[in-house]
Amino acid sequence: MSNLSNDWRDRLTHRRVWALAAPMILSNISVPLVALVDSTVIGHLPHAHQLGAVAVGASLYTFLAWGMGFLRMGTTGFAAQAAGRGDGAALRQILLQGLLLALGLAIVLGAAGVPLSGVALHFMQPSAELDQLTREFFHTRLFGLPAALASYALVGWFLGTQNARAPLAILLSTNLVNIALNLWFVLGLEWGVTGAARASVIAEWTGAIIGLLMTRKALRAYPGHIAWAALAIWQSWRPLLAVNRDIFIRSLALQSIFFLITVQGARLGDATVAANALLLNGLLLTAHALDGLAHAVEALCGHAIGARDRQALRRSLVVACGWSLLASLGFAVLFLFGGQLFIEMQTDIQSVRDTAFIYLPYLAALPLIAVWSYLLDGLFIGATRAREMRNGMLLTVALLLPFAWALQGLGNHGLWLTFLLFMLLRSLTLGAFAWYLQRNDGWFAGKAH
Repeated sequence: MSNLSNDWRDRLTHRRVWALAAPMILSNISVPLVALVDSTVIGHLPHAHQLGAVAVGASLYTFLAWGMGFLRMGTTGFAAQAAGRGDGAALRQILLQGLLLALGLAIVLGAAGVPLSGVALHFMQPSAELDQLTREFFHTRLFGLPAALASYALVGWFLGTQNARAPLAILLSTNLVNIALNLWFVLGLEWGVTGAARASVIAEWTGAIIGLLMTRKALRAYPGHIAWAALAIWQSWRPLLAVNRDIFIRSLALQSIFFLITVQGARLGDATVAANALLLNGLLLTAHALDGLAHAVEALCGHAIGARDRQALRRSLVVACGWSLLASLGFAVLFLFGGQLFIEMQTDIQSVRDTAFIYLPYLAALPLIAVWSYLLDGLFIGATRAREMRNGMLLTVALLLPFAWALQGLGNHGLWLTFLLFMLLRSLTLGAFAWYLQRNDGWFAGKAH
């Protein structure tokens, strides 16, 4: 207990955590703010199916794009450990490999996205109006996919070098441009749902270009040269691809849960899927804010592992855990007492408001349950322990499925109870893996691949 107290009182660790977390929280919050602006702008159009189309179309796009989240997470861990070793050549190789992977995956996913979206909408069984608008929104969003995936790699690489200002510039520019163009295209030019999609595409390309321009200055702090010949050798790709493979499987399982919730909600009617989208904006706001602290854990823990500094690893975890718990309590209180205002800000469609109000208690409970999985993700990403992340997520899904089946009869209440249980199981399984590694000094015993 005295060790925990001493770790918490270490002012240098607090400064290091917040030097990374503060800009990342600021930039991360801008991501759900875009979703809030989308919902608010579209939510004040006359029909529920317009808001539903943005919710479902964004879910389809997110399933593709966020499934590639390993481009950020895998890059962060390797870049953090390379920075801890002061290896400039490795940092350059990781950056280039991440960008090349992003380009290749964007081409594959862009080609597969249209037929896959048709299959998904067939199983959702939406209304005719919702189906048409969703397709228009999603097909337009695909043009921004290469830029979105490149930004994942860039943000991950900058975080690994403990440079939080560059991700702040990338994400803030992306999301502020998105907000401004959204208001102009939807309200000013009256392009409706398609206008919201066009705004997102332009914003994603803006952020990617800014990130690429910032890499040159960042590399000056780490002298070295790219080993071009190594890029043609399979062995030089194997560590990154192995970690990315495991994170991809983990991310695919995670996104499948979110996607299935959207599918099940769509079957409950336009008002329900729209209400769930508004509530999930609250989860996005919470998750992206708390992820700022998780990103600090990724960079600091990866750096500590690269430098083999056990004390720095422990202190970073203690300080980040303390602040994350306080932040999650704040969000729980915010949604418990201000949840109705949060919903009313997003739409004036009364049927959607009334539906969302019923399920607000679930949103208030989410931050306290989900916070631990965010922090543990940060630790495993920094350690490039992707295999344990994969196994933990697959175990979580396997444990969840029987409960999800049993709760189907409760309609949307069952859907939200399933989601809360998913977040709880996710934290418990990752916690069990972390406990095992700690007992066996596994964080410093080599990589997980």
